[in-house]
Amino acid sequence: MAASGKRLTDIKCRNAVVGVHGDGGGLALQVQPGAQSTRRTWIFRYMIAGRARTMGLGSYPEVTLQRAREKAQECRRLKVEGIDPIEHKHAAREALRRAAAKQAPTFDECAAACMASRSQGWRSVRHGEAWVRSLRTYVSPVFGHVPIDLVDMAMVCQVLEPLWRTKCETASRVRGRIERVLAYATVRGLRSGPNPAVWRNNLDQILPSRQRVLPVKHFAALPYDALPDFLRTLRGRNGVAVRCLEFITLTACRASEARGCRWDEINGASWTIPAHRTKANRAHRVPLSTQALAVISRMPKVNEYIFASVGGKQLSPVAFFSLLKRMGIKATTHGMRACFSTWARERTGFAREIIEASLAHHVGNAVERAYARTDLYERRAKLMQSWGDFCESPPTVAEVIPLRA
Repeated sequence: MAASGKRLTDIKCRNAVVGVHGDGGGLALQVQPGAQSTRRTWIFRYMIAGRARTMGLGSYPEVTLQRAREKAQECRRLKVEGIDPIEHKHAAREALRRAAAKQAPTFDECAAACMASRSQGWRSVRHGEAWVRSLRTYVSPVFGHVPIDLVDMAMVCQVLEPLWRTKCETASRVRGRIERVLAYATVRGLRSGPNPAVWRNNLDQILPSRQRVLPVKHFAALPYDALPDFLRTLRGRNGVAVRCLEFITLTACRASEARGCRWDEINGASWTIPAHRTKANRAHRVPLSTQALAVISRMPKVNEYIFASVGGKQLSPVAFFSLLKRMGIKATTHGMRACFSTWARERTGFAREIIEASLAHHVGNAVERAYARTDLYERRAKLMQSWGDFCESPPTVAEVIPLRA
C-alpha cells in the first residue's frame, strides 16, 4: 500500500496526465490519449504463479475511486486464496452466459417457429414436409435439444460430414435449412455472432464442393426421332397417367404443372398456369396444339382436376415413373422437355428466346426481363403446333430400290 500522501484523490484522477498513476496495492489509474478525449481506466496489477498479470476494473469516473479500491481489495482476497482474479472473472461471465442460455429456446423450437413464419411462402405442402423430415432425421438427434445460441460450427459439421460424401444433395439441403434457422434466431435476437452454417468463406473451407462429390447428371431423355413411335405406343394404352404423360410430352410442361392442371385454367386453345404452381413463381400461358387439345377432350370431367386419379386427387409423381418402367422406356418426364428443346434447336428455325419461353425459362438478365413486356405467345403457338405435328408424324417406311443383275 502506498503512503497516504501519495495515494490518489478524485482531483488527482480528474487532472491526471497521460501515464500510469498508482494508488497502492496494485491498483492504478491508466490515462491514455483518445481520438475525442483522454481515456482513464482502472487497472489492477498482480503476480500469480510467477506470472505478471494486469486486470481491467472499469473506466473512471463511471467506476469511482472508492469503488475501484473495493474491487482491488476483492482481487487481493482472491489472490490470497490462490484464485486468479482474471480467471475468476471469466468463469463468472461464463456462468451468467450459461444461465441465460437455459432460457433460450432450443434449435428444434426455433426450427418450428422459423418454418411457421416461412410456410406462407412455400409453393406446396410437400416442401414443408421435406423441411420437417430432414431436420428431424439429421439435425434433431445431434443438436436439436441444444439452446439456439450455443449451436456452433463443430455441431454443424457433426451433422454434415457423415452425409456429404454419401448423400451430398441431401446434406446440401440440410445445410441450407440449418443456416436459415440460425439466421432466423439471429434476427429475433436469440443468438449473436457469425452463422456457422454459411457456405461461402466458411464451410467451403472444410467440405468439398458438390460438383466434386456429386457430378451433374442430366435427366434421361429419348432421342427426339424416337418420340413419334413412343407416343403411338402410349396412345395404345389406357389410364389417367397415360393421358397425362401424353399431355406433358405435347406441351413440354413440368410434370407437377400437368398433374395439377384444372378445367378452369383452360381457355380455348390456351392453358394458364397460376404463379403459385410454377417454378418461377409467375403465371405462364401455354399455347395448346390441336394434339394437346385432343388429349383434354378425351378426359371425363370428374372434378376440378383434368387428370384426376381414381380417388379424385392429383396423380402421384410416382405414377409416371411406374408407367415408363412398365413400358421399358429409360427416360423421365423432365427428359421430355429436353427432347422438345433439342428438336426445336436442331429441326426448326425458331429463335432461342421463343424456345426458352416455351419452357417457362427466364430469358436474358434482370434488366432485359424488366423491359420485355411480352411472353411471345403468338410465336410460341406456332412452335407448339409444329411440335404437335412432329409428334404425330407417321412412321418412316424404308424405300427399297431393286438393283439390276
